[in-house]
Amino acid sequence: MQNESQVSVVRQIPRSVWILGCVSLFMDISSEIIHSLLPMFLLTVLGASADAIGLIEGIAEATAPIVKVFSGTLSDYLGNRKWLAVAGYSLGAMSKPFFAIAPTLGIVVMARIMDRVGKGIRGAPRDALVADVTPQHLRGAAFGLRQALDTVGAFLGPLLAVLIMQTWAGDFRLAFWVAVIPALFAVGLLTFGVTEPARDRHAKGTRPVRWTSLRDLDSKYWWVVGIGAVFSLARFSEAFLVLRAMASGVPIALVPLVMVAMNIVYACPPIRSANSRTP
Repeated sequence: MQNESQVSVVRQIPRSVWILGCVSLFMDISSEIIHSLLPMFLLTVLGASADAIGLIEGIAEATAPIVKVFSGTLSDYLGNRKWLAVAGYSLGAMSKPFFAIAPTLGIVVMARIMDRVGKGIRGAPRDALVADVTPQHLRGAAFGLRQALDTVGAFLGPLLAVLIMQTWAGDFRLAFWVAVIPALFAVGLLTFGVTEPARDRHAKGTRPVRWTSLRDLDSKYWWVVGIGAVFSLARFSEAFLVLRAMASGVPIALVPLVMVAMNIVYACPPIRSANSRTP
Protein backbone atom coordinates (compact mmCIF):
# COMPACT_ATOMS: atom_id res chain seq x y z
CA MET A 1 0.00 0.00 0.00
CA GLN A 2 2.81 2.37 0.86
CA ASN A 3 4.52 1.75 -2.51
CA GLU A 4 1.26 2.46 -4.33
CA SER A 5 0.93 5.72 -2.40
CA GLN A 6 4.46 6.75 -3.32
CA VAL A 7 3.84 5.99 -7.00
CA SER A 8 0.65 8.07 -6.84
CA VAL A 9 2.57 11.03 -5.42
CA VAL A 10 5.24 10.79 -8.13
CA ARG A 11 2.55 10.82 -10.83
CA GLN A 12 1.09 14.02 -9.41
CA ILE A 13 4.38 15.93 -9.65
CA PRO A 14 4.05 18.61 -12.37
CA ARG A 15 5.67 18.10 -15.76
CA SER A 16 7.83 21.21 -15.29
CA VAL A 17 9.47 19.65 -12.23
CA TRP A 18 10.39 16.55 -14.25
CA ILE A 19 11.89 18.79 -16.92
CA LEU A 20 13.83 20.81 -14.34
CA GLY A 21 15.12 17.53 -12.92
CA CYS A 22 16.27 16.43 -16.37
CA VAL A 23 17.94 19.82 -16.86
CA SER A 24 19.89 19.21 -13.64
CA LEU A 25 20.70 15.67 -14.78
CA PHE A 26 22.20 16.74 -18.12
CA MET A 27 24.13 19.66 -16.66
CA ASP A 28 25.53 17.43 -13.92
CA ILE A 29 26.62 14.86 -16.51
CA SER A 30 28.50 17.63 -18.29
CA SER A 31 30.02 19.09 -15.13
CA GLU A 32 31.06 15.73 -13.66
CA ILE A 33 32.81 14.63 -16.86
CA ILE A 34 34.99 17.71 -16.45
CA HIS A 35 35.35 17.65 -12.66
CA SER A 36 36.41 14.00 -12.62
CA LEU A 37 39.20 14.65 -15.15
CA LEU A 38 40.21 18.27 -14.60
CA PRO A 39 42.63 17.75 -11.65
CA MET A 40 44.57 15.16 -13.67
CA PHE A 41 44.52 17.41 -16.74
CA LEU A 42 45.92 20.29 -14.70
CA LEU A 43 48.61 18.11 -13.18
CA THR A 44 49.75 16.08 -16.19
CA VAL A 45 49.05 18.37 -19.16
CA LEU A 46 49.36 21.92 -17.82
CA GLY A 47 51.92 21.11 -15.13
CA ALA A 48 50.03 22.63 -12.19
CA SER A 49 51.03 21.75 -8.64
CA ALA A 50 48.66 20.20 -6.11
CA ASP A 51 48.71 23.48 -4.18
CA ALA A 52 47.64 25.40 -7.28
CA ILE A 53 44.83 22.92 -7.94
CA GLY A 54 43.63 23.29 -4.37
CA LEU A 55 43.66 27.09 -4.66
CA ILE A 56 41.69 26.98 -7.92
CA GLU A 57 39.10 24.65 -6.40
CA GLY A 58 38.81 26.75 -3.26
CA ILE A 59 38.19 29.98 -5.17
CA ALA A 60 35.74 28.30 -7.55
CA GLU A 61 33.69 26.55 -4.87
CA ALA A 62 33.47 29.72 -2.77
CA THR A 63 32.10 31.65 -5.74
CA ALA A 64 28.82 29.74 -6.18
CA PRO A 65 27.31 30.27 -2.68
CA ILE A 66 28.24 33.96 -2.71
CA VAL A 67 26.54 34.53 -6.06
CA LYS A 68 23.54 32.47 -4.95
CA VAL A 69 22.66 35.05 -2.28
CA PHE A 70 22.29 37.77 -4.90
CA SER A 71 20.59 35.63 -7.56
CA GLY A 72 17.87 34.56 -5.13
CA THR A 73 16.99 38.10 -4.12
CA LEU A 74 17.24 39.26 -7.74
CA SER A 75 14.73 36.63 -8.87
CA ASP A 76 12.32 37.86 -6.18
CA TYR A 77 12.82 41.45 -7.27
CA LEU A 78 12.36 40.77 -10.99
CA GLY A 79 9.50 38.36 -10.40
CA ASN A 80 11.14 36.01 -12.89
CA ARG A 81 12.69 32.64 -12.18
CA LYS A 82 13.05 30.90 -15.53
CA TRP A 83 15.15 33.36 -17.49
CA LEU A 84 17.54 33.97 -14.63
CA ALA A 85 17.97 30.19 -14.39
CA VAL A 86 18.46 30.02 -18.16
CA ALA A 87 21.19 32.68 -17.86
CA GLY A 88 22.95 30.64 -15.17
CA TYR A 89 22.79 27.38 -17.12
CA SER A 90 23.90 29.18 -20.30
CA LEU A 91 26.93 30.63 -18.52
CA GLY A 92 27.82 27.16 -17.27
CA ALA A 93 27.45 25.71 -20.77
CA MET A 94 29.57 28.51 -22.27
CA SER A 95 32.39 27.71 -19.85
CA LYS A 96 32.80 24.10 -21.03
CA PRO A 97 34.64 24.73 -24.34
CA PHE A 98 37.29 26.78 -22.53
CA PHE A 99 38.43 23.67 -20.65
CA ALA A 100 38.90 21.89 -23.98
CA ILE A 101 40.97 24.66 -25.60
CA ALA A 102 42.83 25.91 -22.50
CA PRO A 103 46.53 26.34 -23.28
CA THR A 104 47.38 27.78 -19.87
CA LEU A 105 46.33 27.59 -16.25
CA GLY A 106 44.80 31.07 -16.41
CA ILE A 107 42.18 30.00 -18.97
CA VAL A 108 41.18 27.07 -16.76
CA VAL A 109 40.82 29.38 -13.74
CA MET A 110 38.61 31.71 -15.78
CA ALA A 111 36.45 28.82 -17.03
CA ARG A 112 36.16 27.28 -13.55
CA ILE A 113 35.02 30.56 -11.99
CA MET A 114 32.67 31.18 -14.92
CA ASP A 115 31.12 27.74 -14.38
CA ARG A 116 30.63 28.32 -10.65
CA VAL A 117 29.15 31.79 -11.21
CA GLY A 118 26.65 30.12 -13.52
CA LYS A 119 25.86 27.58 -10.81
CA GLY A 120 25.34 30.36 -8.28
CA ILE A 121 23.04 32.28 -10.62
CA ARG A 122 20.79 29.34 -11.50
CA GLY A 123 20.45 27.54 -8.17
CA ALA A 124 18.07 29.79 -6.21
CA PRO A 125 15.76 30.76 -9.13
CA ARG A 126 15.50 27.12 -10.20
CA ASP A 127 14.52 25.97 -6.72
CA ALA A 128 12.06 28.84 -6.41
CA LEU A 129 10.59 27.82 -9.77
CA VAL A 130 10.12 24.26 -8.49
CA ALA A 131 8.16 25.68 -5.55
CA ASP A 132 6.15 28.00 -7.82
CA VAL A 133 4.92 25.24 -10.15
CA THR A 134 4.23 22.63 -7.45
CA PRO A 135 1.21 22.43 -5.12
CA GLN A 136 2.26 22.88 -1.50
CA HIS A 137 1.48 19.30 -0.44
CA LEU A 138 3.80 17.94 -3.19
CA ARG A 139 6.77 20.25 -2.72
CA GLY A 140 8.82 17.81 -0.66
CA ALA A 141 8.41 15.12 -3.30
CA ALA A 142 9.13 17.62 -6.09
CA PHE A 143 12.40 18.80 -4.53
CA GLY A 144 13.35 15.19 -3.81
CA LEU A 145 12.74 14.20 -7.44
CA ARG A 146 14.82 17.06 -8.79
CA GLN A 147 17.67 16.25 -6.43
CA ALA A 148 17.44 12.54 -7.28
CA LEU A 149 17.79 13.26 -11.01
CA ASP A 150 20.68 15.61 -10.21
CA THR A 151 22.41 12.75 -8.36
CA VAL A 152 21.83 10.39 -11.29
CA GLY A 153 23.67 12.90 -13.48
CA ALA A 154 26.53 13.07 -10.98
CA PHE A 155 26.74 9.27 -11.17
CA LEU A 156 26.60 9.02 -14.98
CA GLY A 157 29.09 11.82 -15.68
CA PRO A 158 32.20 10.07 -14.30
CA LEU A 159 31.10 6.79 -15.94
CA LEU A 160 31.01 8.56 -19.30
CA ALA A 161 34.42 10.07 -18.52
CA VAL A 162 35.81 6.55 -18.00
CA LEU A 163 34.24 5.36 -21.26
CA ILE A 164 35.65 8.30 -23.22
CA MET A 165 39.13 7.97 -21.74
CA GLN A 166 39.18 4.23 -22.39
CA THR A 167 37.91 4.58 -25.96
CA TRP A 168 40.07 7.51 -27.05
CA ALA A 169 43.35 6.69 -25.30
CA GLY A 170 43.16 9.22 -22.48
CA ASP A 171 42.32 12.28 -24.60
CA PHE A 172 41.35 14.86 -21.96
CA ARG A 173 40.45 17.58 -24.44
CA LEU A 174 38.12 15.32 -26.40
CA ALA A 175 36.35 14.40 -23.16
CA PHE A 176 35.87 18.10 -22.39
CA TRP A 177 34.39 18.66 -25.86
CA VAL A 178 31.95 15.80 -25.30
CA ALA A 179 30.89 17.47 -22.04
CA VAL A 180 29.63 20.47 -24.05
CA ILE A 181 26.82 18.38 -25.59
CA PRO A 182 24.73 17.59 -22.47
CA ALA A 183 25.28 21.16 -21.21
CA LEU A 184 23.74 22.61 -24.37
CA PHE A 185 20.92 20.09 -24.19
CA ALA A 186 20.17 21.21 -20.61
CA VAL A 187 19.93 24.86 -21.69
CA GLY A 188 17.63 24.02 -24.60
CA LEU A 189 15.41 21.84 -22.43
CA LEU A 190 14.94 24.59 -19.86
CA THR A 191 14.40 27.29 -22.50
CA PHE A 192 11.75 25.47 -24.50
CA GLY A 193 10.36 22.92 -22.06
CA VAL A 194 9.43 24.94 -18.95
CA THR A 195 6.69 27.55 -18.74
CA GLU A 196 6.82 29.88 -15.76
CA PRO A 197 3.51 30.58 -13.97
CA ALA A 198 1.92 33.93 -14.79
CA ARG A 199 2.52 36.68 -12.23
CA ASP A 200 0.65 39.81 -11.27
CA ARG A 201 2.21 42.55 -13.41
CA HIS A 202 1.31 45.19 -10.83
CA ALA A 203 2.95 43.37 -7.93
CA LYS A 204 6.04 45.15 -6.66
CA GLY A 205 9.17 43.18 -6.10
CA THR A 206 11.24 43.69 -2.98
CA ARG A 207 14.52 45.54 -3.31
CA PRO A 208 17.41 43.10 -3.76
CA VAL A 209 19.75 42.41 -0.81
CA ARG A 210 18.15 44.29 2.03
CA TRP A 211 20.07 43.41 5.17
CA THR A 212 17.11 44.48 7.30
CA SER A 213 15.17 41.55 5.78
CA LEU A 214 17.35 39.18 7.79
CA ARG A 215 15.34 40.15 10.85
CA ASP A 216 12.27 38.53 9.31
CA LEU A 217 13.93 35.10 9.27
CA ASP A 218 12.97 33.15 12.38
CA SER A 219 15.16 31.03 14.64
CA LYS A 220 14.29 27.77 12.84
CA TYR A 221 15.89 29.11 9.66
CA TRP A 222 19.08 30.12 11.46
CA TRP A 223 19.27 26.71 13.17
CA VAL A 224 19.21 25.02 9.75
CA VAL A 225 21.85 27.44 8.43
CA GLY A 226 24.05 26.89 11.48
CA ILE A 227 23.85 23.10 11.34
CA GLY A 228 24.53 23.15 7.61
CA ALA A 229 27.56 25.39 8.14
CA VAL A 230 29.01 23.02 10.75
CA PHE A 231 28.68 20.00 8.49
CA SER A 232 30.15 21.98 5.59
CA LEU A 233 33.38 22.41 7.56
CA ALA A 234 34.13 18.73 6.96
CA ARG A 235 33.73 19.03 3.19
CA PHE A 236 36.72 19.16 0.88
CA SER A 237 37.06 19.30 -2.88
CA GLU A 238 36.60 16.09 -4.87
CA ALA A 239 39.74 17.12 -6.76
CA PHE A 240 41.84 15.75 -3.89
CA LEU A 241 40.09 12.37 -4.13
CA VAL A 242 40.92 12.27 -7.82
CA LEU A 243 44.57 13.19 -7.25
CA ARG A 244 44.87 10.68 -4.40
CA ALA A 245 43.51 7.90 -6.57
CA MET A 246 45.94 8.84 -9.33
CA ALA A 247 48.87 8.91 -6.89
CA SER A 248 47.85 5.47 -5.60
CA GLY A 249 48.50 3.94 -9.01
CA VAL A 250 44.98 3.79 -10.40
CA PRO A 251 45.11 4.09 -14.22
CA ILE A 252 44.13 7.59 -15.33
CA ALA A 253 41.20 6.33 -17.40
CA LEU A 254 39.71 4.60 -14.34
CA VAL A 255 40.25 7.36 -11.77
CA PRO A 256 36.76 8.87 -12.32
CA LEU A 257 35.33 5.71 -10.78
CA VAL A 258 36.27 7.27 -7.44
CA MET A 259 33.62 9.91 -8.13
CA VAL A 260 31.13 7.19 -9.06
CA ALA A 261 31.73 5.47 -5.72
CA MET A 262 31.36 8.75 -3.85
CA ASN A 263 28.03 9.48 -5.51
CA ILE A 264 26.74 5.96 -4.82
CA VAL A 265 27.43 6.50 -1.12
CA TYR A 266 25.83 9.95 -1.30
CA ALA A 267 22.69 8.48 -2.87
CA CYS A 268 22.32 5.59 -0.42
CA PRO A 269 19.33 5.91 1.95
CA PRO A 270 19.91 5.82 5.72
CA ILE A 271 20.27 2.32 7.11
CA ARG A 272 17.38 1.44 9.38
CA SER A 273 17.85 -0.55 12.54
CA ALA A 274 16.37 -4.05 12.76
CA ASN A 275 13.83 -2.84 15.32
CA SER A 276 12.59 0.10 13.25
CA ARG A 277 9.07 -0.06 11.85
CA THR A 278 7.40 1.67 8.99
CA PRO A 279 4.44 3.69 10.32
